[in-house]
Amino acid sequence: MSKTSSAQARAKKIKLLLFDVDGVLTDGKIYLFPVPGGSQEAGPIVVEAKGFSAHDGAGISLARIAGIKTGLITRRNSETVALRARDLKLEVVYQGIRDKLKAFHEILGKEGLTADEVAFIGDDVIDLPVMQSCGFSIAVANARAEVKKNAHYVTPNAGGEGAGRDAIEFILKAQGKWKRAVESYTAGIDSGGN
Repeated sequence: MSKTSSAQARAKKIKLLLFDVDGVLTDGKIYLFPVPGGSQEAGPIVVEAKGFSAHDGAGISLARIAGIKTGLITRRNSETVALRARDLKLEVVYQGIRDKLKAFHEILGKEGLTADEVAFIGDDVIDLPVMQSCGFSIAVANARAEVKKNAHYVTPNAGGEGAGRDAIEFILKAQGKWKRAVESYTAGIDSGGN
């Protein structure tokens, strides 16, 4: 079986798609802006900003229409990410996670899924334990070489530039759900953000 055929066979089983955030749903840049206020002891007040791809947001809406749940596991804790997760109606949100594999196993239990039914998209070595345990591991185009080597599929686009959408399209096409999801989405069936 070719690598593409193997990836398609794995993609057919997916019921939940999990994302890393920085470098996957964003380009990996974290902007920190000091704002007036704060104190000498606590330090300045800092606002964090990240850029998210509208293509990924539309893809997540398409996944939801097709019956695939979505979520994230990220090491950082960010109100920006929480806001985006609410906007996109992600079903699974794990922030501030140092042990992503432990969180992955917890998610399997809560969702009543097997590892083969879950895909994970990553970009750096912290993602490898989950990528090596899930049913369908995906690396973004600009992932570290070791991560790409361990992936079943590498997206054509970089993190923050539509890589999440690439993964969703691949999965939905493998499952034969792409056309119907697009028809529903363009007819305004889903009210999720993008």
